[in-house]
Order: sequence, then C-alpha cells, then structure tokens
Amino acid sequence: MNHIEKLQEYARLIVRTGANVQKKQYVVLSCGVENVSFGRMVVEEAYKVGAKDVIVFWNDVKTSRTRFDYAAMEVLEDIPEWRAESKNYYAREKAAFIAVTGSDPEAYLGVDSEKLKVSSRASDEAFKTYYKMMMNSEIQWCVAAVPEAKWAMKVFPELSEEAAMENLWDAIFASVRIGREDAVKAWARHNTFLNEKCRILNDHHFEKLHYKNSLGTDFTVGLQQDHIWEGGGEFTPEQVCFFANMPTEEIFTTPDCNFAEGTVVAAMPLSHQGNLIEKFSITFHKGKVSDFKAEKGYDILKMIIEMDEGSDRLGEVALVPYDSPISNTGILFYETLFDENAACHFALGECYPTTVKGGGNMSSEALKKVGANQSMTHVDFMIGTKDLEIIGNTKDGREICIFKNGNWA
Repeated sequence: MNHIEKLQEYARLIVRTGANVQKKQYVVLSCGVENVSFGRMVVEEAYKVGAKDVIVFWNDVKTSRTRFDYAAMEVLEDIPEWRAESKNYYAREKAAFIAVTGSDPEAYLGVDSEKLKVSSRASDEAFKTYYKMMMNSEIQWCVAAVPEAKWAMKVFPELSEEAAMENLWDAIFASVRIGREDAVKAWARHNTFLNEKCRILNDHHFEKLHYKNSLGTDFTVGLQQDHIWEGGGEFTPEQVCFFANMPTEEIFTTPDCNFAEGTVVAAMPLSHQGNLIEKFSITFHKGKVSDFKAEKGYDILKMIIEMDEGSDRLGEVALVPYDSPISNTGILFYETLFDENAACHFALGECYPTTVKGGGNMSSEALKKVGANQSMTHVDFMIGTKDLEIIGNTKDGREICIFKNGNWA
C-alpha cells in the first residue's frame, strides 16, 4: 500500500471495525483542524456504510490554549446547555462517537492548573449523560490517533519535521495492523486472542494481585468481588461489537477501590491535558492515595488526584505484556492511547461498570457500595516494565504467577 491507500484503509477500519457504524445511525466525529483531510475521509466512509448523518466538531488546540490563557475562571466553569446537549442529545440517540486525537503533548504547559481543573470538572458535569453511556458501553465509541507536527517532533526530536511525521505515521499504521494484510481480519484474530486471555483470568477469579519490579513498585490491589475481565471488542445492549481504542492490547477489570496497599512507580511519562508528568510515584493505603511524588508535573498530578471524592482511588486494573507490538517499537509516544497499550497500567477515578457482574444496570451508589469506584475522571498511568512480576491470589489461598519478566507467565 502507498500512503494514501493506508490512510483510506485506516479510515475504513475506524468506521467499520472501531466504531462499527450501523445503517441509519448518527455519527459524531471530533477531530483536530490540523487533520482535516483525514477527518473528511472518516466522514465519507461513515456515509458510505449508511450513516444517517455525520456531525463534526473541529478542535483547535491553539485556540483552546489561548482561551485558557485569557478567559476568566467563571467562563471556564460554565458550559452552556446547548454545548452540553451537543453530545448528550446524540448519546441518547445512540449515535456512534469517533474521536481522532493527536496534538502537541505539551500544548497546555504553563497553564494554571486550577483553570484546567475547573474546566475539566465543568465538562464532566455538563456531559454526564454522554460519559455515563460511554462508560457503560451503551453506545459505540472509538478513539484513534493521527500525527501532528509538534507531537511527531516530541517523539522523534533528532529528525526533521517531515521525517518525524513519516516515522510516526509508520508507527501508528503498524500498531493498528495496517499495511501487511487485511486489517479487519487481523483485528478479528487479535480479538480472539484477547478474549482467550479474559477467559483464563475469569476462570481463576483472583481475589487480589501483587505487583513488584526493580523500579520500586511493590503493590497489592484487591479485585472487586464480582469483577469481570474484558479486552478487545465490547458490545452495546443491542449486541453491536465495537473497539473503544485503536490500538488496544489490554485486558482490564475493576479493582476493589477500598483495597490498595503499597507504592506504584510510573514506567513512562504521562501526558495529561497538554502537560507531561514525569518520574512519578503514587502510594496507597486502604485503597486511597496517601502520598505522591513527581519530578515534573507535580501540580498536574495533584490536580488529577484531587479532582473529586473518587479521583484518589483506582477504577481500573489493566494487563499488557511488555512483549507487545507497541512496546516492541521502542517508541515512547507521549500519548496515553498508545503508551497504555505498551505497558500494564492502572487508572485513577471511574471504573468501567461493564467489568462488574450486572454493573451496567447498577446505580452509582450501588456500584460504590460494592467497591467499584465512582468519579468524574478516569486517568490511566503506566507501571509495566520488562521485569514486572504479578502474582494472583485466589479465594482458596492459591498463589498463581500471572506475569513474569513483564509477560504472561
């Protein structure tokens, strides 16, 4: 395939496999203005498969940065009803949501962290209907990425801008299985592999997991008593299969938000809201963050942890082998969509209700009561290394090695 053919294949894969757009279904696309050409490809592909209409929100990170610099706090904390309905309405209409990401990892470097916090809280509250339906897999959604110049230069600082963009495109195509064979068939085969790992983990029904590596991670996390491991394709109530992330290499579930003890040390930087958090660690006691450190981005990490009542507890446990396609590129992407699929990780904040038996039909209060964390936020951070060991403890007292030397045991 040449580059244009790969782009077209990527757009098809996102629409037909990622979001799995159905006939006469609304599609809501979010895309950066710097990637307008690719966004138009996605729009056309959605119409080709029979979309009722495609609603596009073009994002401009430079304009957003200027707004953060100059807008007053009260402006950032107020989201008009019409803007909230722009997503909530289409969520209620069971639209398929596609987000094409990819921007400067440090676009908001230097922005007042309190402004970012206020804006994030306002968005979470305004788009509550959309986020709840998304976390419950009630609607199809897919996040995929395309390169942007500053992002590419951050990943490949030793190259020219043109060469960096080319290399980042190559890395993205490889991670989503485009270029060597039929991508749709490759994803179907990959989904079978992930489902088999889920079956094995669900059969063991571990009570808790213990993590240890040479970076300093020494940590035990309990698993919610009715947890379910998921990975690969998810299903809406109408049994439409979709892939929320492209790429995806993870198997994930819900921890017991009241049981987390010890320290986890980040294995790679975390890019969050246009800021980088580097060389950080988080310590937990009785499920809650008791201490945290960061050499860079401390204020942003503090903002994440203190966002609301549940943001200082874990909402997700995810397993990713060190020997995985993305990890094997040797590239630090500075983009959570890729980096979380290169390493085992946790998430602070909201759980995925579908990874709790019957969780999709439970209220927030009921989920919280059974140890499934509730929060406005959900932020992944990576802790997987080539020497990571994970031991699972079963309810009958057995210890089973799940990961050894960073990979499935």
